[in-house]
Amino acid sequence: MTIRAGVAGWPIAHSLSPLIHGEWIRAAGLDAAYTRFAPETGDAVRDLVGQVRNGELRGLNVTAPWKEVALELADDASPTARACGSANLVWRDGARLRADSTDGHGLMAALGEQAPRLDGTGRVAVVMGAGGAARAAVHALGQVFDQVRIINRTSARAEALIAAVQPHASARLVCGDAVSDAALVVNALSVPPAVDVAGLAPDAVLMDMTYRPLMTDFLRAGADRGHTVVDGLAMLIGQARPSFKTLFGLEPPDIDVRAGALRLLGEAP
Repeated sequence: MTIRAGVAGWPIAHSLSPLIHGEWIRAAGLDAAYTRFAPETGDAVRDLVGQVRNGELRGLNVTAPWKEVALELADDASPTARACGSANLVWRDGARLRADSTDGHGLMAALGEQAPRLDGTGRVAVVMGAGGAARAAVHALGQVFDQVRIINRTSARAEALIAAVQPHASARLVCGDAVSDAALVVNALSVPPAVDVAGLAPDAVLMDMTYRPLMTDFLRAGADRGHTVVDGLAMLIGQARPSFKTLFGLEPPDIDVRAGALRLLGEAP
C-alpha cells in the first residue's frame, strides 16, 4: 500500500519539500507519495489533519501559517514543540496524533554543515524577529550559547517569546539591539534585516532562514566582508531529515538533494 504524506501551508506552491522528500523516496525505492496541500482556512487544516488521524495520510509537515494549529490538534506534543509553541510535523502513532518541531534541528544541522567551527560556549547569539521561526531558533540556540539576544521591532513580542522559551533554555534570553559582540546573527524575519555588518565581530557567522533568494542581501554583505554565512536551504534540508524518518520509517538515503533544490531555485549547484 502506498504511504501518503505531504506538506501543508498557505501559500504552498513555492515549497521545496516535495522535491526533497521525493528524491529520498525514489532513492530508497519506497512505494510512497509526498504531496503539497494548500488549506486556506483553519477548518481545512483540521480536515486535513483528520486524514492523518484516520490513517488516510501517514503524516504531514506543516508550514506557515498553520504550525500553531497543528500543535493544538495533537494529542501529544514533544517538549520541543511545546517550547516553540508550534509544530511542523504531525503523524499518527497508534491511536494518538503526535506533534513535533524539527525547525531547531534544521537550524543546528545547517550551522554544523556550513559553519562547523562555530562554538557557542560563552558566546552571544542574536536572533532578529519574534515570530514562530524566531522562537524555534531561540529555543535551539538557547541550548548551546551563553546568551541569546532577541531583536524585534515590537519589544512586547520579544518579551513574550522570552517568557515562553526561557524555562526550556539554559542560555540567558534577553531583549536588545546590540550585535557587535555576537558570534552568530540569525535573520528570522521575512524582510531584509537592518544590520550594519561592518559593526560585527570579525568571526561572526551570519545566517538567514529564507532561501528565496538563496544568497540574500544580508548574507551577501557578510560574505563580502569575509564572514561565514549559512543559508536557509541548508536549514530546510536539515529539518526535513528527521521528518522523513518519522513519516517513512527510515533514515533519508545519502544522496545530494541540495543540488536538485538549487536547480529548482535557478541557482548554480
